[in-house]
Amino acid sequence: MSAPVQVRERIDALRELLHHHAHRYYVLDDPQLPDAEYDKLFRELQELEAQHPELASPDSPTQRVGGKPLDGFARVRHKVPMLSIRTETDIEASGAHSFDARVRRELGLAESDPPVEYVGELKFDGLAMNIRYENGVLVQAATRGDGEIGEEVTQNIRTIGQVPLRLPKDAPPVLEVRGEVYMSRGDFEKLNESQREKIAKGAKGEKTFVNPRNAAAGAVRQLDPAIARQRPLSFFAYGLGEISAPEAGGPTFETHFEILMTLRSWGFPVSDRTQIATGADELIAFHQAIGKDRDSLPFDIDGVVYKVNSLALQRQLGFVSREPRWAVAHKYPAQEQLTTVQAIDVQVGRTGKLTPVAKLAPVFVGGVTVTNATLHNEDEARRKDVRVGDTVIVRRAGDVIPEVVAVVPEKRHHDALQFTMPRICPVCGSDAVREEGEADYRCTGGLFCGAQRKQAILHFAQRRAVDIDGLGEKLVDQMVEAKVISTLPDLYRLGLANVVALDRMAEKSAQNVLAALEKSKQTTLPRFLYGLGVRHVGETTAKELARHFGKLDSIMDASVEQLLEVPDVGPIVAESVHTFFRQPHNREVVEQLRSCGVTWEEGEPEARAPKPLAGKTIVLTGTLPTLSRDQAKDMLEAAGAKVAGSVSKKTDYVVAGAEAGSKLDKARELGVTVLDEDGLRVLLAG
Repeated sequence: MSAPVQVRERIDALRELLHHHAHRYYVLDDPQLPDAEYDKLFRELQELEAQHPELASPDSPTQRVGGKPLDGFARVRHKVPMLSIRTETDIEASGAHSFDARVRRELGLAESDPPVEYVGELKFDGLAMNIRYENGVLVQAATRGDGEIGEEVTQNIRTIGQVPLRLPKDAPPVLEVRGEVYMSRGDFEKLNESQREKIAKGAKGEKTFVNPRNAAAGAVRQLDPAIARQRPLSFFAYGLGEISAPEAGGPTFETHFEILMTLRSWGFPVSDRTQIATGADELIAFHQAIGKDRDSLPFDIDGVVYKVNSLALQRQLGFVSREPRWAVAHKYPAQEQLTTVQAIDVQVGRTGKLTPVAKLAPVFVGGVTVTNATLHNEDEARRKDVRVGDTVIVRRAGDVIPEVVAVVPEKRHHDALQFTMPRICPVCGSDAVREEGEADYRCTGGLFCGAQRKQAILHFAQRRAVDIDGLGEKLVDQMVEAKVISTLPDLYRLGLANVVALDRMAEKSAQNVLAALEKSKQTTLPRFLYGLGVRHVGETTAKELARHFGKLDSIMDASVEQLLEVPDVGPIVAESVHTFFRQPHNREVVEQLRSCGVTWEEGEPEARAPKPLAGKTIVLTGTLPTLSRDQAKDMLEAAGAKVAGSVSKKTDYVVAGAEAGSKLDKARELGVTVLDEDGLRVLLAG
């Protein structure tokens, strides 16, 4: 049944009105309507579209809300490659003169010929994006990728208010707009403040972001557009990809600046700092003016871009090594200062990674006082040859992370000693090892090391390990900070008084924690082994080790050669397991856990009988009637199957329960066999 004419007209009118006011708000920064009134109109449109789904349209303002979460990103081959721009090596203002000289030389211009006209643009520090419109409607957005193939992120780009969902009638049938997705400094600070509040409230999996670019890139690559929408993104247009030819309804352009102004007329934001510059002198003036204002801009830039304005001259200049001769990126000198290295400390992270850190005489760089600078790892420290007492150049890389750029060798003391990474953990005294192919040293005393204490406890307590219900990050932080626990066995020595004394811990809650600890004492060997946090030992490897050896003592005493006999255990895993149990601290913690009553069934090594589902890949989705997700996964893995998290052409079966979502849709789309719980049991029975 078709909708009444008046409903169609009202929906069209609402869409037109909301598009107009969104453009005024997001692009022109000149709102004409109070937020409450805009929201009222938006809700009316949502209700009408819900009542008349046959009138749904991809260019409706309601489509900014986002769709269903994705299992992964589709690959998109760009119709016109997204090529990189050459970077001018002379980062002083004179680099603009060098670019102009090259352009004039390539064009064969004499000194007496008129100056070349350029367009000066900002070099935004964000994520390059290609947005495709067909018949005026946004149909696809893709990241740059390798220039030839990117990832489709259409749902997430729809959530950006500055990106038009539909274009005016004078736009060409096919239009690809290229630009930068970024996050403003103000929005970035608000986002991090929100993240800090979530973390303070004990939210799991939350973190603060290092800089606006990383935050923007992370938002664009969210599989769930609802999450992307919560992270405020912005967009600037700066060029074209594919566009309809004039004979197919496309416009005729003569200059790059004309393209930018036309994009602005079609509703795209174009930076107000974009300007025409005639000749080298005006390029230099542009570079200097933007550099002076750089810190006061509401968003991050790392330079400016110069482009020859005439499209005819661009075609004449062409490309070299897939880079246009008619454009260049001209970066600014990084903010650097000289200071001295007072010491080189080695910090141990939550996961045991050892990081050398230069302790510096305080120096003001990039608006903050810097006293520490990471040296990343031993190779990097050796490459730069940073030594205690050295005078060094310090830079805030990306305007965020303090970095030692180089040593001033003529100021070095003759007796300065080369840095050597310690082979013993500076926190706990366990061996520090560097695995083949890795740059980092790691402490092997995971169960004992104070730096890894919180991480070790949280890993041990997680659901897939010994499963201590209610022992979350916030509670562990309190216990460690209050020195109630320092190693895993201390968990099982807690008394009611210790737990009740913690902040906001009522007696009933404390009793629940103690009950969960008591319950967790009865576990399985694979769960206990996984909970120990041995590097490279995941759930599947823990199960294989348990099946192969049968007893924990046999695993602890196994040689590397014996460990290599376990299916799917290679040299790196074998060495990691062997090294872990070679540490007296780790073995002592295991024995103390046993003495605290943590126990599991042990037996003889499992016979290596053929497994009925060996080589099969199975995906679980939805809620099964009688089996939990973990139970089903355990049964499948015991039968030799690989349980994957997403559906692909390589998936053999999808086991679907109630409220199965996009994975079930994907399985049907690919023709993958779908089973219910009864079908799963038949499959397991062989």
